[in-house]
Amino acid sequence: MDSLYLVMPAYNEEENIRDVVDQWYPILAAGGPDSRLVVADSGSTDHTHAILQDLQQTHPQLEILSDTGKYHGPKVIALYRHAVNRQADYIFQTDSDGQTSPAEFSAFWQMRREYDGIFGYRRVRGDGLVRAFVEKVVCLLLQMYFGVRVPDANAPFRLMKTSAVQKYLDRFDADYNLPNIMMTTFFVYYHEKYLFREISFSPRRKGKNSINIKKIIVIGLQALKDFAGFKKQMKRDREK
Repeated sequence: MDSLYLVMPAYNEEENIRDVVDQWYPILAAGGPDSRLVVADSGSTDHTHAILQDLQQTHPQLEILSDTGKYHGPKVIALYRHAVNRQADYIFQTDSDGQTSPAEFSAFWQMRREYDGIFGYRRVRGDGLVRAFVEKVVCLLLQMYFGVRVPDANAPFRLMKTSAVQKYLDRFDADYNLPNIMMTTFFVYYHEKYLFREISFSPRRKGKNSINIKKIIVIGLQALKDFAGFKKQMKRDREK
C-alpha cells in the first residue's frame, strides 16, 4: 500500500491540537502501515508540545518534530524533507488550527495516482475578508512574475507525490517563509500534472492566529524580493 505522511506545523495550538490530531489520525488508515502523522512543534510557549507527547501514548503513528524553527514556512519545509527522507509515497499537508475538514480528504486520496499534486481551492473562506484579499493579491503577483494562473496558492490542504515535492525542495533555504506558495507555483510552471479542487475552510474555532496584518506586510515585502530570485532561476531553466 502507498505510504502517507500527513504533516502539519503547529505553534501555540494548545486549544486545538488534541481535537485536530484526533480528527485527522484515522486518515492514516488510507495508507500503508508506514504512514505517519507528523506535527512540527518548535517554539510554542503554551502546552502544545506536552499535549502532543501525551497523544503519542495512544497514537503510535504520531511523530513530533521539535527542532524546526519557530515559523510556519521553515516548519513546512522541515516536514516535507522529513517525509522525503523517510521515503513516503505521498505527502498531505494541512494546518493544526482545525480550519480544514478530514472528511474532504478521501476524494483527494482516491485521485492520487492521476495527479502529481492535488491542491485545495478555498472559494469561500471563513477567516475573514482581509486574508481572502491577500490571497487574491498573491495569485495576481504569481501571474505577473511567473505567468501562472492559480485560484489559491497557499491552501493548507494539499496532497502531493513525494517524488514531485523532492524535485523542488532544495530550491528553498531552510528558513524560507512561503514554501507552499512557491511549491504550487513550481507545479504549475513546470507542468506537473495537477488539479485544484474546491474545499471548505472554516473559521478558527479556538486559539489565536499568530499571523497578523503587520506580519503579512513584512512577509509580503520579502516575498517580492524572493520572487525575483526564483524568477531568474526559472527563466534559466526555460532557456536550457
